[in-house]
Formats: sequence, C-alpha cells, structure tokens
Amino acid sequence: MSNPNHGPDAYLREEMLPEMPPPARETGMVKWLHENLFSGPVNAGLTVLGLLIVWFLFDHFYPWFAHSVWNASSLPECRKIIAETWGEGAGGACFAVIRERWNQYIYGFYPPGLYWRPTLVFGLLFVALAPILFSISRNIRRIVLMTAAIATLLSLVALNTPSIWLGVAVAIFAVALLVAERHQMWLLGFSAFYPLLGVWLIWGGSFWWIIMILAGMGFGWLAFIIAGRLSPLLAGSSAIVVTLLVWVFLSGDAAKDAENLYSLAITRVDSEAIGGFLLAITIGVAGITMSLPLGIVLALARRSDMFLVSSLAVIFIEFIRGVPLITLLFVAQLLLNYFLPPGTSFDIVLRVIIMVTLFAAAYMAEVIRGGLAALPAGQYEAADALGLDYWKAQRLIVLPQALKISIPGIVSTFIGMFKDTTLVAFVGLYEPLKNISDAVRANIEWKGIYWEPFIFVGAIFFIICFSMSRYSMYLERRLQRDNR
Repeated sequence: MSNPNHGPDAYLREEMLPEMPPPARETGMVKWLHENLFSGPVNAGLTVLGLLIVWFLFDHFYPWFAHSVWNASSLPECRKIIAETWGEGAGGACFAVIRERWNQYIYGFYPPGLYWRPTLVFGLLFVALAPILFSISRNIRRIVLMTAAIATLLSLVALNTPSIWLGVAVAIFAVALLVAERHQMWLLGFSAFYPLLGVWLIWGGSFWWIIMILAGMGFGWLAFIIAGRLSPLLAGSSAIVVTLLVWVFLSGDAAKDAENLYSLAITRVDSEAIGGFLLAITIGVAGITMSLPLGIVLALARRSDMFLVSSLAVIFIEFIRGVPLITLLFVAQLLLNYFLPPGTSFDIVLRVIIMVTLFAAAYMAEVIRGGLAALPAGQYEAADALGLDYWKAQRLIVLPQALKISIPGIVSTFIGMFKDTTLVAFVGLYEPLKNISDAVRANIEWKGIYWEPFIFVGAIFFIICFSMSRYSMYLERRLQRDNR
C-alpha cells in the first residue's frame, strides 16, 4: 500500500468538499442583469440612458393618463371635472369621447339596429380561420373557437339580435366545435363559403345572388370534370369560361326572378355607411385572403421558362411596386369606372379592395420568389427524379418549403397592408384614424379633442398587428425541422 503522503496518491482527495452556492453574479436576476443590461461599459451606458428616457416619458405623460376622465358628455365637461378634481391648470385625458362614440370608431355610420350583422361576421371569421391557421393544435383550436363563440354570443345578446339569427349563430358555433374535435378539415367547406356569407350579411340584399354565384361555380366544376377527360388544359379553361358565362348571362335574371317568387332579402346597407374598423378589417381580410394566392401565381410566373409569361409577370410586379398605393386608390376612385361599360355601378369599397389586393400581391410575389430562390437545386431535381409534373412538384415539394422560408416576409406584408388601409381616407371612405375622428370632432361637444382618438385607434391597430406577428412566430416554431 502506497504512502498517502508520498507519490501520486498524495494528491488524491478521499472526502468530497461540501457543496457551495455559485457566485452571486452567475445566478438569478443578477446574472440576467449582467448578461443583458450591464455586460460592458457601452451596454451599461445605453441601459442607463434608456432608463432615463423611460423615466422622462413616464414623468411627463403619467399625470395626463392618471387624470383621465371616462364619464362625460362633452370636452368642456371633461375639463371641468379635471379642474374640480385635480385643481386649476391640471391636464388630463378625456377618454369619455371613446365611451360616447365607440360605435362610430367600430362600425362607422352603419345603422345601429344592424350592428349585430358585422359582429356576427367578425365572430364567424374565427370559425373560417380555425381549420386554416389552427389545424395543427387541437387545444389551441378549441380555445379559439370557444372564446370566439362566447364573446360573439354575448355581443349579439347585448346588441338585441333577432332571435332567429341568434339561434343561427348558436347552431353554427355548436356544429363548428363538434366538427373541429374529430373532422376539422370539414370546416374548410365553411371557410370557402364564408366570404359570400360575410358580404351578404354586411351589405345585405337578396341571398339569391349568393345561390346563383354558387350555381355558376357548380356548372364550372361540372365543365371541369367533363372537359378533364379530354385534356387537363381544356378542363381549366372550360371551367372558367362556363362559370363566367353563367354569372354574366344567367345569374342576374335568375336571382331577380327567384327573389320575386320568394324573398330571401335582408336590409341593404350602402358602402358609404361602412366605416371605422369594420371598413379596415373588411379591406384587410379581403386583401390578405386574395393577395397570397395571387402572389404565389405571380412568383411562379416570374420564374417561368416561358418568355411571355415571365415578361408579363415582371411588368405587372415592377409597375405596381413602382407606384404609390395612394395613386392606385385614386385610380380606383376616379378612373376605374371609365374602363367599364356605360351605366355600370362598381362599388367603391370593392374597387379599393381590388387595388389593395393587387398592390399587396406584387410585394407578396417578390417575398415568395425569394423563398423559391432560397431552395437548393436538389429539391427541384428530386421532384423531377420522382416523375412529378410541374404542378405536383410545386404543390407537394417546392411551395411548402418556400412558403415556410417566406413566413416572416409574408406576415410583414400582411401587417403593412392592414396599416395601409388608413389611406382610404383620401378617397372619401371613413377609416378609423382620420375621417371618423374628423367626424367626431365636427360635433361641437367634442371640438378640440385630439390625442385620445389617435391613442384608441393606435392601440387597436397594435393589438391586431401584434397578434399577427405572434402567430407568425408560433408558426415558425411549429414548422421548424432543423433540430428534430
């Protein structure tokens, strides 16, 4: 046995040292502060400067928010309450204008007795989006549908919705919740029908128009099946031609005759009455829904080997991207009717939606083209090796990967387009940021109110845009495959 005091064994410890806590700067809040806020002289200086700015803003604006008045019928009454409560010369926000005029900021000049219609449309939007945006997680889909159902039904009750429509809303949400638990892809049928239902509920009129539009699409599908036995190219063109012919020559007269026989109409609302966030969300949702598929087609066309197709796509994309959106909106307001047959009445909101969609699609095409260019050439070669034709290769291999890469750019385009809906103020529509606020300030009771409407509208825009951004991050995490 070796001597414990001599040789290599002399340096071996026979007993474990007692556990000791880690250094204070390597654990807890101190570690986080050291790594993120005070990791070096420059970082520490910027942290101190940022804290000073935050304190200055808090000290400057907090009294204005703290002295807020939420219950008053006019701006002078707000100022009187502030003076009586906080003393002469005190300042404070008059958020009572939001309490008194919230309906105009949300619905514009929509008839108050029909507020339940756009409210129902907004609630059903989540049913339509559930199988598209939340198809991966059943728990999230269940939470979204239940929250939307409870909030929508409570709102409909508060808005004195007719009993029959309240029953329809309950039935739709109940069926959606049941279907989403076992066969959630069946909800895609409602997602496809939702745009027509939403347009009918918001603008009103005869439901027979919706039925005739569906009938035209049915005849187009029948033509697609019959012509598909001869040629795939002939099938697509036949479906489009037959659908357009039915819509142009048959649907109008058939809908009028059917309405005369049995009326399925609800009160019609003119587009001039639609404003506020109802207008912004309508334009935003329509633009987002249509610009993405159109952007995909334009991106594929720009990368096409066919010279004519590629050239036309390049001309369209570069022209739209080189023109400000406000110019396109003026075209929608003033010039578009000149290119239509005499006597044609083209709704101003529909014209704006078309121009906003084209504008967003041009930017969307470039975002998606970047995703297509980022794919390795081996992905295209693998599709060819599997014997897939062009469209199957794009649908099954290329586009899923390209769209995953392009998610941040796509959502950024969506957010920018939704914020750009405020530009419709320049074509006479009552968007929530400017024209609705001007209409509120035109009343002598609220003349002089300024910051409060901007804060309220900006907060709602932030909530909607931030929600889209967070969903984008969630989707990126769910589709990440690098480390799995």
